[in-house]
Parts: sequence; C-alpha cells; structure tokens
Amino acid sequence: MGLAQETILSTDGLTMRFGGLVAVSDLHLEVRKGAIHGIIGPNGAGKTTVFNCVMQNLTVSAGKIWFLGERLDGLTPDRVAAAGISRTYQNIRLFRNVTAMENLLVGMHLHLRSRWWGAVFSLPQARRDEEQAHENALKLLRFVGLTGRGDVLARNLAYGEQRRLEIARAMCTDPVLLCLDEPAAGLNARESAGLSELLLSIRAEHGTSVLLIEHDMSVVMEISDHVVVMDYGVKIAEGTPQDIRDDPKVIAAYLGADEEEAIAVMESGT
Repeated sequence: MGLAQETILSTDGLTMRFGGLVAVSDLHLEVRKGAIHGIIGPNGAGKTTVFNCVMQNLTVSAGKIWFLGERLDGLTPDRVAAAGISRTYQNIRLFRNVTAMENLLVGMHLHLRSRWWGAVFSLPQARRDEEQAHENALKLLRFVGLTGRGDVLARNLAYGEQRRLEIARAMCTDPVLLCLDEPAAGLNARESAGLSELLLSIRAEHGTSVLLIEHDMSVVMEISDHVVVMDYGVKIAEGTPQDIRDDPKVIAAYLGADEEEAIAVMESGT
C-alpha cells in the first residue's frame, strides 16, 4: 500500500481548548492523496475533536488547517463540504423515517445545478438533475452492498446496513477526502471484514482518500497506510501499522502502563 506524495490535508499546530481543558494540543497531521490514514487512541484522546475542527464544526483555538492548498480554518461547515470533504459520525445520523434512496438524494444537493424554482416549475434541467441523481444513488446503493434496499425506510435497515448507508450518503458529494468516525462501531467480525473491503474499494474505484477514526484494530491495521496515535490530545506516535504495533508508547497508552512496563509486555509476548 504505497503512499502518493501529494499532501491534501494538513494541520499545523492545531490546538482546541474548552476552557481549561486542552482537547487537542499542537497537532501536526498530514493526509496524502490516495491514502487510508488512521487515527487511533484511547477514549478521550481528542480524535473526534480533530474531525470537528477539520469540518469547522468547532472554531480552533490555535493553528492552521490546509486542504488542497487552501485554508479551511475560518470557513463555514458547508464551505468545507463544498471544498471536497465529507464525514460520518460515531452515532448514526440517517433520516430514519425516509427511505435509503431518499437519504442519498438529500445528500446530493451540493452537486445539483438546477435551483429550487426549476423543481417547482418542472424545468428540463431540474428533471435531468433529478434523473441523474436517482441513477447515481442507485449506483451507490449497489456499491455499498444495498442493492434492492433503496425503498426500505432507514430505520428498518439492519444496523450494519445503516452503517453502509451512512457511508454511501457521505460519498454522495463525490468527496476528495472521506472522514469516517468509528464506522465499525457495533459491527460483528464478519461485518467489520466487509467494511474493510468496502473502504479499500472506495479508495481503489473512486480515488477517494480516507481519514479513519476507529477502535477496531483489525480494521485499522489491515487497511491503513499510515496511523497516528493520540493520547490526552497529544500525538504520541505515527507510522506504518507495523511501526505502531511495535511502539511501547502506544502499548502503554492502551494498557494504562508506563513505557517500561509496556516494553516488558512486548518482550514477554503477552
């Protein structure tokens, strides 16, 4: 899994404070084009806060965020999305009382060329946009393994299907970078393996880069090109999955041990 050289997303000294609590401290992060980039760490490490800063759901306390050579910090979330970044959340945020197809059509609004009055008066461009959006939504449903499920209300889909639908909705805007916040949460081993295959397919078939927060180490270590480890808001390690497996600071963070104890655990093989 070789990395392309072009950096598409970077943070320079990213810091986020909530009163006296420093949730993210002086984070330097680079995500390269075509890469699957994992962020891991114990609960409360600041991982989701990084996503919220990138998407500008939070106003950063200090530092800069760059995407495709342009500053993101200071933009509104809708402009960040229009720039080419899409995300999912830890907790599923589908429109539960509409169908899977309708969830995707809502997600495509950024790419529609016609305006509201075109829909009201059924103008040709609006009809063409609607037909194209419907066709694209069907392709996405097939791509994520939800063929034949488009007419099912989102609330009636199985949990694993809802996770896939949320990823499909995030793909509706054809993002350059897809940010996924614990997409394997609540999945069984078979579903997690299927998720790994889906994320690899998103990269291979759509050319989309992926920034992934995940607690399921089988997913992160199997598909990531590069992994960053955070603890208490600080980046404590980064490298290839193998580098991270062998890093005593990472083991100490997860075990709650100090570094010497972690080294002893590694040497004992337990």
